[in-house]
Amino acid sequence: MENFYITTPIYYVNARPHLGHAYTTIVADSISRFHKLMGAETYFLTGTDEHGDKIVQAAEANNQSPQEYVDTISGLFRNLWPDMGISNNDFIRTTEPRHVKVVQEILQKVYDKGDIYFGEYGGHYCFGCERFYTEKELVDGLCPDHLTKPEYISEKNYFFKMSKYQGWLREHILKNPDFIRPERYRNEVLSLLESGALEDLCISRPKSRLTWGIELPFDKDYVTYVWFDALINYLTALEYPEGDKFGKFWPVANHIVAKDILKPHAIFWPTMLKAAEIEPYQHLNVHGYWLIKDTKMSKSLGNVVEPLKMKDTYGMNAFRYFLLREMSFGQDSSFSEEALVGRLNADLANDLGNLFNRTLAMTHKYFGGNVPAPEVEDVIDAEIKKLGQDAMQSFQDNFAQFKFSRALEGLWELVRGLNKYIDASAPWTLFKEKNMDRLSTVIYVLLENMRKIALHVWPVMPDASEQMLEQLGLSFDVNKYNLAKELDVWGLLESGSVVAKTSNLFPRVELPEPKPEAPKAKKQEKAKKAKKNESAEAGPTYAEFEDFTKLDLRVGTVLDVEPHPDADRLLLVRVDLGEAEPRQVVAGIAEFFKPEELKGKQVVLVANLKPRKIRKQLSQGMILAVKSGDGLQLLTTTQPVEPGSKAS
Repeated sequence: MENFYITTPIYYVNARPHLGHAYTTIVADSISRFHKLMGAETYFLTGTDEHGDKIVQAAEANNQSPQEYVDTISGLFRNLWPDMGISNNDFIRTTEPRHVKVVQEILQKVYDKGDIYFGEYGGHYCFGCERFYTEKELVDGLCPDHLTKPEYISEKNYFFKMSKYQGWLREHILKNPDFIRPERYRNEVLSLLESGALEDLCISRPKSRLTWGIELPFDKDYVTYVWFDALINYLTALEYPEGDKFGKFWPVANHIVAKDILKPHAIFWPTMLKAAEIEPYQHLNVHGYWLIKDTKMSKSLGNVVEPLKMKDTYGMNAFRYFLLREMSFGQDSSFSEEALVGRLNADLANDLGNLFNRTLAMTHKYFGGNVPAPEVEDVIDAEIKKLGQDAMQSFQDNFAQFKFSRALEGLWELVRGLNKYIDASAPWTLFKEKNMDRLSTVIYVLLENMRKIALHVWPVMPDASEQMLEQLGLSFDVNKYNLAKELDVWGLLESGSVVAKTSNLFPRVELPEPKPEAPKAKKQEKAKKAKKNESAEAGPTYAEFEDFTKLDLRVGTVLDVEPHPDADRLLLVRVDLGEAEPRQVVAGIAEFFKPEELKGKQVVLVANLKPRKIRKQLSQGMILAVKSGDGLQLLTTTQPVEPGSKAS
């Protein structure tokens, strides 16, 4: 497999790291680990962007010099990443001498070529963005990002002939459809290029206005515009132009950015590279925003999520898994603790955790903790092997294309399939019948598939993966395993090796109790309820979207039904939700359905309803139905789906 170079944007140090920074860096770490496990030599770069107006302003606000300030905030980023399981090869800072040297070399090269000129320009300057805006880029006269009125500045500066390379860039994007991905961002850039002529890029700031920056090599009265400085970091880290790393990794350069910095990376950067006679990067991978209650995170709104807090509360593995599973790369996604806890309990505790815990326990109960040798195979074994191959192929194909959510969903088809395989094979019955040849095969099929799953989740949950392998009696070595080969090999787990007795990597968690309301807040809530009651009398009320997201609706298959021993109108319904054990639901539907009519049907279950006893029988959910005249119709799917599939 070819080499692989992955970069995050270098993070601007005018604020502390937040969820958005953590997501981008975890994605970069995961894709780097994935390619490493696929047999590639990888290089992973992150770092901090430390020049410009906003840094000076932030430093002044903190009574520090710019250098003192950037040292402090850059340290916060550098120190955070090990706690997030990040394994970057390099951490670059734009104030480092190595970077200053490369920036000045490239500036001089482009200047000598005649692609940088001196001129006078008047424009609308946003200090928040640290850039000039044209009239057509403004929205009602305001900066489109900060919604503030830019200051009109007229001054002499140096300009990069970006317009010269507009046609070349358009052709390059058309000839290389995956140069910018997902496709929606490629189309956005093409639309921008085709809507009119690019303006040349102002690449300097006079020292009379700003001194905190890299000095132009051809004019000591000016410093470099922060974007022309920052983007070059991707070359600096590879020891451009003579370093071995540059020749090895630049041809396979992959950048990851959020959509708010699409234009600098998709237009400024490729044209800068072309002017400097450097081949463009291989891929630009663009992700959306994390929203808090449908609103972009903002310090001013007070809705910034601290990644360390989430990691400390729910664990690094669960936090990393949630971020990659919840967001479809390229689209916006909503973050909430409720959703994180839901994923942790459903996917990790119920599905993966239960699979490991029950299989390890059965291995000890039936075989003294030793991996049995497979003996008698059945059709169901071939089916689960095929499911495993398909799931792993789906994971590998999608992960390589940055489709992380789809990749994990594909792998979880195998996780849920193995839990179903346990129920269908019924090891407890085989043991009772002393059918040890068949039982040994069932347990081996489970353990070998668990080994494969543990390897595949290493890019996403490295610590949990290594602990799962340890529980299977194996040690992890990235040079020892190759994901691509796992599609075709079987039986690498040696018979006779000893496994752990139990696994408790993913215990179920509960949301923290809300803090007691202050008297004033209670009074306000009471008034709000009164107002709500008034509106209810006036007409229908509407549920908020957040109310809906609290429900965990899952499709299950009815295994068996029997009348409630103490109530004629109630049935005891056992439902397979793809979990370790079927759930019992006490349902008041006896007058509408006979037990034999329900068996085998798929139903929709409220899976996160608090369990309670109804007439001395435990009920673990609620089956949804619709009244139709004098009858009742069950909510179901148009075609069969895997038990445990989530309704959305």
